[in-house]
Amino acid sequence: MRLAVIGYGARIRGVLKYVQQANPECKVTAVVDIRKDKALSGTEGSGDIRLFDTPEEMLEQEKPDGVLIGTRCSLHTEMALKVLPSGIPLYLEKPVATTMEDALRLKRGFEACPSPVIVSFPLRVTSIVKLVKEIIDSGKIGTVEHVQAVNNVPYGGVYFHNWYRDENETGGLFLQKATHDFDYINHVLGLRPVSVCAMTSKQIFKGTKPAGLRCVECGDNKTCAESTVGTPMEQEWPYCAFAEDTGNEDSGSALIRYETGMHVSYSQNFFARQKAGSRGARFLGYKGTVEFDFTTGIVKVFMHHTPRVETYEIDAAEDHFGGDAALAENYVNMIRGTEESISTLDDGLLSALLCLKARESALTGTFQTVDWT
Repeated sequence: MRLAVIGYGARIRGVLKYVQQANPECKVTAVVDIRKDKALSGTEGSGDIRLFDTPEEMLEQEKPDGVLIGTRCSLHTEMALKVLPSGIPLYLEKPVATTMEDALRLKRGFEACPSPVIVSFPLRVTSIVKLVKEIIDSGKIGTVEHVQAVNNVPYGGVYFHNWYRDENETGGLFLQKATHDFDYINHVLGLRPVSVCAMTSKQIFKGTKPAGLRCVECGDNKTCAESTVGTPMEQEWPYCAFAEDTGNEDSGSALIRYETGMHVSYSQNFFARQKAGSRGARFLGYKGTVEFDFTTGIVKVFMHHTPRVETYEIDAAEDHFGGDAALAENYVNMIRGTEESISTLDDGLLSALLCLKARESALTGTFQTVDWT
């Protein structure tokens, strides 16, 4: 299988590792990347890979069996719209869009050209979320009538030290992080969100340091708790997190109402560190509660009317609890024509829409209807 990549960065290289594990016959034969001099550095077999200036040129000349898009976030929609008309199976990184305009363009483009697409939402197919969904679908805790979800990101500095600090690229941190959480919650519930209200804060990563200041150039880099100087992240996270050009909120919360009337509370934070990191949710029914945490790999079921607690421990050895590997295998089988997508573009569009509406709610202080108007 001949694969083409648009945006050959670290994340998509990680995905390709699992794709090639699923089928060693998958080979990258074409790359479109603006960093022509560096795009293929460190790539095994790079002499067999053709570099192209544009996706159009690549699709015309190479005619690959599959295309993977791993550009920066603001280009996901544009690149996807170039690939969809070809009908070639597409692996698309999240978020699928960073603006409402792009989300609408992508929705219309997909309606016109419903090609096979997998969106990179590994959390929905992790072993831990699959177990939670299995427990809920069994009826053990009754129907889910409330969800409490949290994501305290211990590596949150990435959103303030490197290119992610540019909100024009990220679209804000609902689209960067909550898009995953909103997706797995939607998937587990099997319900559609109808309205959202949200709030964001920027309390820590703000300041008066000069725009573009690098940690290595700052006189406080020996005492600053966020300094990356002398750490493994010095090259990848070079910029001062307290400079005047540091974008992104550093915490955010959303209340989401679903079609049955039940609601979800979700909160994310980007200055929690060390053991304060956590990511997971509680799903509450009348008969019981199931909770899990990705950081511990533990799932617990609390029965409400008997003194019984069930505990499951999931091996977290693989990336995203096996979610990346599951998506990669599904992608290979989608190219073969033996499976349909388990993380569709419709799923990606719904999650992006919910994030965009949450961002609009936070900006305007209003409830937002989760629809395409």
